[in-house]
Amino acid sequence: MSYNQAFADMFKNTMDFNQIFSTGRRNMEALSAANQVVVESAQAITRRQAEVARANIDNALKVSKDLMTNATPETTISKQSDLMKAFFENTLTNLREVSELVTKSSFEAFDVLNRRTAESLEEISTASASSGSSKKKSAA
Repeated sequence: MSYNQAFADMFKNTMDFNQIFSTGRRNMEALSAANQVVVESAQAITRRQAEVARANIDNALKVSKDLMTNATPETTISKQSDLMKAFFENTLTNLREVSELVTKSSFEAFDVLNRRTAESLEEISTASASSGSSKKKSAA
């Protein structure tokens, strides 16, 4: 067998390049979809944090005005204590909500990539099986 024949036989039953490019395109589409999920989630989280900040500022202005009108120090201290407790609870609730948004978006993005990985593995398995069967036919 000559060198040219061996070189030609090496590339005779290789994978279809159209299939390779198609798989790459679908992989990029899945990556783009996952990226879109992450971007939309980041926008939702940013909007929610802006709403929380706006509400906290409004609340702080209202509370400071309310505290200035009270005459006795005991009443002021009691109100400050109640307000700090409410502020702390509100902050924990908002933090939990943002954390849930992050978790949800992470799972959505992972699901997109996981589905594409499974599809890609199936495509590789199918291509490998068809390539193996064509090699057996050419050997026979």
